[in-house]
Amino acid sequence: MEIELIRAGVADAREIHAMQIEAFRELLDKYRDYDTSPGCEAVEKVEARLRQDYTYYYFICREGRKVGAVRVVDKQEEGKNKRISPIFILPRFQGQGIAQKAILQCEKIHGAAKWELATILQEEKNCYLYEKMGYARTGETQAVNDRLTLVFYTK
Repeated sequence: MEIELIRAGVADAREIHAMQIEAFRELLDKYRDYDTSPGCEAVEKVEARLRQDYTYYYFICREGRKVGAVRVVDKQEEGKNKRISPIFILPRFQGQGIAQKAILQCEKIHGAAKWELATILQEEKNCYLYEKMGYARTGETQAVNDRLTLVFYTK
């Protein structure tokens, strides 16, 4: 299975937003993190990120079909980490190794060293994915509410 990343622009904000809402709906319903979930962000927030000169949004494509997206924050400053925030795969394509391949593509484009990300501690599959890919927990966590805790990783 081949994965291709296609750079998105401001004109793609509504499409990315719709995909993001769909991809995060189940987690939003489960954890009710209405202030922090990408599943309830306004389209204007996606547009604003797309306008940042250090933000790179990519559609994740499999066989020419958009199956998700990833945002890379890369300020290209010496000693600064790059960050993945968010990455998402549409529900019908999850569990197929697509996110792993997309992250590897991001690392090829932006360099393999000095990455960070955060995920939901209670989502063991997410934690397993990142740890399998060489990301290590920093020891830092942040409680969002009584259901959800973020856990932070670096590579």
